[in-house]
Amino acid sequence: MSDGLVIASTDPIRSFLVAASCDRDHLSDQLRELAISLSSLSSVPYKSVRTLWSALPAPSRPPLRLLLDGSGFVFTSPKPRQKSEELKARLKKLAELAEQREYAELVKDVTPKKDNTEPFSSYKDQIGFGLHVVLLMFTGYLVGYATLRALFNHNPVMNAAGGILGLVCSMLLETLLFIIRASNQDMVKNKATLSSSRLKIKKR
Repeated sequence: MSDGLVIASTDPIRSFLVAASCDRDHLSDQLRELAISLSSLSSVPYKSVRTLWSALPAPSRPPLRLLLDGSGFVFTSPKPRQKSEELKARLKKLAELAEQREYAELVKDVTPKKDNTEPFSSYKDQIGFGLHVVLLMFTGYLVGYATLRALFNHNPVMNAAGGILGLVCSMLLETLLFIIRASNQDMVKNKATLSSSRLKIKKR
């Protein structure tokens, strides 16, 4: 059945279609086959009935008003759209994100905020750390140089060795401090994750 306006098939319409299917003088084979196919239906496209009615001469056709008298529009409900697998997966993901946001809103006063800042994440931090290391190494070199200079009475070799020893000690000290700071950050993150996991278990 073609798309468009559909009307209920009444006795006058069926009689008209049956008569049109037998009219070889005015209708082509295609139109007569159309009339035959429509005559057995409970509802027919108005456009097809109008096409058959217009193809017949006036003396061979009933008035259109009388032909459509007693008929009415037929409305068909559209078929429900089936969700594709991609749409189902997207809806599932959106539901999970909504649940995560709801949970985060629920525990925001209990769970500490996540520290997403990484060490040396900006040029400012990198430059500051570099200057700090250079200053510490220079200070260590001067301290070592001055110490051995006072002990070995201006011996150039020992003075230089003292400076290098002070430089190495300052590097080791900076490395130790960096490890301590990183360990403290990891401990804070682990505690926050553990607290969040316990709250989630209690919620379930």
